[in-house]
Amino acid sequence: MPNGTVLSFMQRLFYSCGCDLHMKIGASVVSCRRGGNSATFEIMNQFFGINGMPTVPSTYWNDVHGYKGEDVLADVEGVETIRNLATNIAFLIKSIQAGKEQIGKPDVRHTQFMNFIR
Repeated sequence: MPNGTVLSFMQRLFYSCGCDLHMKIGASVVSCRRGGNSATFEIMNQFFGINGMPTVPSTYWNDVHGYKGEDVLADVEGVETIRNLATNIAFLIKSIQAGKEQIGKPDVRHTQFMNFIR
């Protein structure tokens, strides 16, 4: 699970900025031990989905491991995963732009919110 500082930052960013994030891309990158990152990765990616943001894939969970910055470079699989993520980010940015130019941006409606209070 993300630490409290990260989670608080993301909650404030996504719920109070008032930004139109629809069709902006999102990608999480975490740094921790293999297999220990799945909950953190999942929680961070949920913010993208509920804001209409496509989440960029890679070839594994977007994570690297190292105690210091230079240690991360020794994580060959992690570095390769992040490089693949960067390639996919560039591709998706170009694809979304081409789609907007050719067919337009999707029409998303937010007319009613259910609160179950009668």
